[in-house]
Amino acid sequence: MELKHIDIANLSVSPVNMRGTKKVPDLTNILPSVRARGVLVPLIVRAKPRPEPVEGESPDIYEIVAGKRRYHAALAAAEEGIAIDELPCAVMEAGDDAAALEASLIENIARLDPDEVTRWETFTRLVREGRSPEDIALTFGLTEVQVKRTLALGNLLPRIRGLYRNAQIDAVTVRHLTLASKQRQRDWLALYDGAETYAPVGSQLKAWLFGGASISTKVALFDLAAFEGAIVTDLFGEDSYFADADHFWTAQRAAVEVRAQAYREAGWSEVVILEPDQPFQSWEHQHRTKKQGGKVYIAIGSRGDVTFHEGFISHREARKLDRCEAAERPARPEVTSAVNDYVDLHRHAAVRAKLAEAPGIALRVAVAHMIVGSLLWSIRIEHQTSPNDAVVESVESSEAEAAFDAKRRAVLALLGFDAETPTVTHGADGGLVALFAKLITFDDAAVLDILAVVMGETLHARSTIVDALGLHLGVDMSAVWQPDDALLDLIRDREVLVACVAEVAGESVAQANASEKGKALKTILRDCFDGTNGRTKVDGWVPRWMRFPASAYTLRGGVGAVDRTAAVVSVIAPADEPVEPESEPLRQAA
Repeated sequence: MELKHIDIANLSVSPVNMRGTKKVPDLTNILPSVRARGVLVPLIVRAKPRPEPVEGESPDIYEIVAGKRRYHAALAAAEEGIAIDELPCAVMEAGDDAAALEASLIENIARLDPDEVTRWETFTRLVREGRSPEDIALTFGLTEVQVKRTLALGNLLPRIRGLYRNAQIDAVTVRHLTLASKQRQRDWLALYDGAETYAPVGSQLKAWLFGGASISTKVALFDLAAFEGAIVTDLFGEDSYFADADHFWTAQRAAVEVRAQAYREAGWSEVVILEPDQPFQSWEHQHRTKKQGGKVYIAIGSRGDVTFHEGFISHREARKLDRCEAAERPARPEVTSAVNDYVDLHRHAAVRAKLAEAPGIALRVAVAHMIVGSLLWSIRIEHQTSPNDAVVESVESSEAEAAFDAKRRAVLALLGFDAETPTVTHGADGGLVALFAKLITFDDAAVLDILAVVMGETLHARSTIVDALGLHLGVDMSAVWQPDDALLDLIRDREVLVACVAEVAGESVAQANASEKGKALKTILRDCFDGTNGRTKVDGWVPRWMRFPASAYTLRGGVGAVDRTAAVVSVIAPADEPVEPESEPLRQAA
């Protein structure tokens, strides 16, 4: 760069300046210094020929790439009548917008860390100028994952980005919203704006986005009149939903394939059906017409919504096309949709016949489906949510949850997933085939370890299978759970409290305090658990509802665990000892 002093009249803010050209920046902390000593730190500028050169003046004007605040402070001081000398400037080479953007961002980061939305705006402009996420990461000392997370803000509605920029929603909430469809984001904004509604945030938002809400008939691509499954309608008849998700997905997948084939027959170079819940990253693509080799991308959401992105290609493909390196595409498909059906179904029949003889391979395919999902597999995670924050906090801090989390982290490391991923399920980035290719390199023991964690993540917390497993495995709750205030504070029934005191402190203590209020009974229990106020310390107590098998303290019922235990005890006998996992190796297909 060349350092020179330039008259303020020959300077203007460049369109590539990270902080834009329209808004006058806040000059509160810089104007006093400029008034007293002028501009000391050089601006970064680049020359631009005057549209109409004037004799006797410099043939160039200069655009400010970085230094907008210093420039405006100098203008403000000049308007106040203060004499301003020519401004020191470092002159860049003209013509490279990407380099100018990088200089603007680097210079501004050194002085005032921009918010993430501003970084997104600049990174997006750099991508348009031909920079890859890897290039941007190297330039700014970030990881490629950090750059991609910032670029993912492009999937958000502008209003949500505005809320994030103004610190009205947090980073975790934004991360989850980048995975949602535009319609789902609008649904969330409707809750956010509602005076009497609650918009879920953080981990609750993730459960809301992917937690199995009913599928609306509005998202169907097929004719509802010909649909053979059941449809339920709300009381007002305004909204209707599919009663059976499996029936819906069978019909929806067939409709997606019909639409995809129609695009192929219409002459599109390629139709890409994305994996379920895999968002279409618009910042990684450019618009191209059908004649220019544009593709159609079909994105499928977990709630059944399907979005068709017509006329896109990746930036890399665009650069090849610009260099005339793209291969000539066929004028029409080689075969009809009926031939494709014939080929696909016969190949499928042959593969599944062979797969039935290879249980070891089938196991790996199943685990890959459980983690990634597919058009036929809809996998939901148990988020262990509760309206009561104390309940959630108690579970999150329990020994059992800590033990499971340690196993989960080990599996994340084994699979090479991002360590910050909250679950193994849905944690893969490369798709179903890439994960399967990785799993076939692992031995049976490693695959079973992965399967055990994924099964735990997708095990419904309020289901009979939990009770069946607890009985079969001989789960001892006292080994992983201790009484806490969260439980005692929630118990309101005095009859139950008296029965608990009898178990912990003895029948005589319970009878002597049978007429006491709940607060006094809870104090007795806490004294026994802590060994205070003359009470003998009691370890290993577990309320009847939490044991395997579960039982009740009264005949009034209403305990979910007890009802579920009654449904399974006739089928699953309690284990005398914890059950060890099978160790016999699984047969592998040749």
